[in-house]
Formats: sequence, C-alpha cells, structure tokens
Amino acid sequence: MKRFVILMTAICMIMVSCKDEKKSPENNASSPEAKATMEDMLLTPEGNPTSKTLKITPIEHATAVLDWNDITIYIDPVGGANAFKDQKEPDLILITDIHGDHLNVETLQALNTEKAKIIVPQAVADGLPEEFNPQIDVLNNGESKERYGIKIEAVPMYNLREEAKNFHEIGRGNGYILNMGDQRIYFSGDTEDIPEMRALKDIDIAFICMNLPYTMTVESAADAVLEFKPKQVYPYHYRGKPDVSDVAKFKALVEKTDPNIEVIQLDWYPNQDY
Repeated sequence: MKRFVILMTAICMIMVSCKDEKKSPENNASSPEAKATMEDMLLTPEGNPTSKTLKITPIEHATAVLDWNDITIYIDPVGGANAFKDQKEPDLILITDIHGDHLNVETLQALNTEKAKIIVPQAVADGLPEEFNPQIDVLNNGESKERYGIKIEAVPMYNLREEAKNFHEIGRGNGYILNMGDQRIYFSGDTEDIPEMRALKDIDIAFICMNLPYTMTVESAADAVLEFKPKQVYPYHYRGKPDVSDVAKFKALVEKTDPNIEVIQLDWYPNQDY
C-alpha cells in the first residue's frame, strides 16, 4: 500500500509539472504571450529595435521612414526613388523646410505618392509643382491636422545666433510632433535650442538635429533635451560643414546628467564612415 501511495504521488507531480510547462510562454512558442514577447524583440534589417506598432528606418541625414500599424510616413524624402526601394509607398509625407536636404521635387516626382497627403509649411507649398496641389495640406507653426488617425502638430524651427539667422527664419519651416496612439514623436527640423523646443511636453521620441553652422552645437542640443526630457532621443541631421558633430559626446552629456533619457544612435549616413 505504501508503495502504491508513493507511485501515485510521483505520477501526480509529473502531470502537474507537464501542465505548468505547457502554460509557460517561455516553453510554448505558439502561445500569444510568447509571440508578443518575440515580436517585441524583433530587429529591423538595420539592426535597430522595433516594436509591434512603430518601426523607424533612417534613410540619410534628415530623411526617415516611419511604419506605424498600416501607415507609412516619409519625413523629408530626398535621395531619389532608389533610396526608398525597400520601403512601402507613403501614406503621409512631411516636409520641414525649403532647403535641398529636406525638399527635393525630383524625389517626390520619382516616387509613387498618389495615395499620400503631403504636409508642408507655406514656403514649401510655394515651391511645389501644381501637380501636387490636390495632395497638399499646409500647416504653419502652431497649427495641427489629423490624417490617418495621426494628429500632426507643426511647431517652430529657427536659428537664434545672429550669424545663423538667415539660414532658418522664424515661421518659415516646421518641426513636427506626431501623435501616434499613445506616443508623441518629435522631429526638430533645422533649429537651435529655441524656447518652443525647451517647452515641449510629454515627448516619447525626439529626433534632434546638431550640425554647424546651420543648426546647433552638441552642447546646445543636449541642454535642450535635458530640459524637455523625452524618453528616447535619436540624434540625426548631424553632418555639418566641414565638421561632423560628435554624437557620442551628445549621448554622454545627456545620459550622464539624466540616465532616464535613452539616446539611440542609428546609421544616418550609410554611405559614409561616420
């Protein structure tokens, strides 16, 4: 009888162990919990972390592609159609300014933009061919519009230094805040650490420029970021003339002072060694 009780106890323990093992996501790759975990850990082809809802692809300098759910957004598309050969066709195109590293008519004409709304400041709209008129939404500083479930806010971008004020005049170009689900994503455009940037609230992801003589120094960019405190910062637009900004220094300045702000470095210059 004693042996029978011991045997039954052992069988019950084995059955419970197997049942618990089947419940565990770590041991069951087909479970919804396990799938969610694995999807959250996927890497983009560039090796950059991606979530289930937002994928960030750097193209070059100021140009990026965002994929959010089923919406594809091009930021300042330049580089010709070949630069976007591996990307989905755009639903939204955001252009920040009139300069050639942000506005390139030839690229827009080479891409299939038939279904896209093109969000621009008035100065950019004035430089686009008439063929794009039906697609254009003009937003100036302080204005907003919702497209595809995304609220797009146009915010100021301009220079403060006397020697640089002619590069980017106040009111001409736009930075943008994209409200995507529960995330607020900020693209600075070409700007210095202006009061409007420092006053930003609840930014989850910030793309921050830093290149002289056109925008701001690494130190100014870091100081502004430390004031408005985004959760994550992507340095971009850091090729200057003649120097390339020290993004490693920017990362060190930010994370040493506020380790809660994560600085993420992507490859914005795939054809260069910096």
